[in-house]
Amino acid sequence: MLIEIDFNSDEAIYMQLRNQIIFSIASNRLHEGETLPSVRQLAEEIGINMHTVNKAYSVLKQDGFVKLDRRHGAMVAIDIDKIAAMKEMSDELAVIVAKAICKNVSREEAHNILDGIYDMYEL
Repeated sequence: MLIEIDFNSDEAIYMQLRNQIIFSIASNRLHEGETLPSVRQLAEEIGINMHTVNKAYSVLKQDGFVKLDRRHGAMVAIDIDKIAAMKEMSDELAVIVAKAICKNVSREEAHNILDGIYDMYEL
């Protein structure tokens, strides 16, 4: 699994790791049922603390992207509750859209951005 961490970023490393895994799922590089590297293995591969990987995996579990099993480790298990996912998206986008409006981003520009993001994940 290719993970790129920016050690100079203000974003926490565990969140960068979480986001990279979500991007991999969205772009079909990781699939339902696929096992993620062990905490120790991924920590060594990236050069970060095992607790950081563990925290990322815990957040991914909480967010419904993976399930954790003592015997099998972390496994991609996407929560397919579409209604809850749409509400979460709406809540998060409400703040993003409000910020965009404050910066004079038009509805058309926002739609183009969203379309571009969706296009990145279509295979």
